[in-house]
Amino acid sequence: MGGTLYVVGTPIGNLADLTERARTVLAEVDLVACEDTRRTGRLLAHVGIEVPMRALFAGNEAERTGEIVTALRGGLDVALVSDAGMPGISDPGFPLVRTCVAEGIPVVAVPGPSAVTAALVVSGFPMDRFVFEGFLPRAGAARRARLAALAREERTSVLFESPNRLAALLGDVAAHLGDRRVAVARELTKLHEEVLRGRASEVLASIADREVKGEVAVVIEGAASPEADLATLVAAARALVAKGSRKRDAAATVARGTGIATGDVYAALLDERP
Repeated sequence: MGGTLYVVGTPIGNLADLTERARTVLAEVDLVACEDTRRTGRLLAHVGIEVPMRALFAGNEAERTGEIVTALRGGLDVALVSDAGMPGISDPGFPLVRTCVAEGIPVVAVPGPSAVTAALVVSGFPMDRFVFEGFLPRAGAARRARLAALAREERTSVLFESPNRLAALLGDVAAHLGDRRVAVARELTKLHEEVLRGRASEVLASIADREVKGEVAVVIEGAASPEADLATLVAAARALVAKGSRKRDAAATVARGTGIATGDVYAALLDERP
């Protein structure tokens, strides 16, 4: 009889977030496939578990997947973990899960923490429909294409970004997505947890004179539907004007990506009484 692959969620920062079920599974499996044996080793030592580990990361994923599948076919139970959160979500693991599913090897989820959902629930943006974009391409046509798609995306979007590229991302959101509202969640569940909220340009200004450190997730509000309420856009433009923007620039900023013409917002601003 073959073994089972357990896809186990691990803490994204606070070790107390490891579930009791995850502890039980990690203690009972024959092998743990992990992104970094040193990091997972510290987690296992913290909860008093000793179990053989095999590194599974981007550089060896193709070769190591075959080895782990062979172990599963031989009857060993294997736990798949990443450095933090649920495996396979912007982390190694997907090829192993896909191969097991294709070969009829049982795959069982052991749910746990996820930076995606943790950032989403503290963002203040709608959570009933959302899309996870992972890391955007760093530059070039691929990045521009993804930004263009996000400009039309009406669902809340969640992205990961490295601290040293956060400013560039916020600048692109401000330039290409109509300076949409964002929530930047940093070091979630850790001692220095922080959530910065506001329009992309405002959050960018707030980090201009500081060094951003730690794990970062960025949540972006969805684009207004083509039927967006003109009055809502006018109110947003009025707020930008109050901060010093010219009326035409403010109208262009809030209208971008909404399906409502800049001229309509601008005309409504001009029609307002002083």
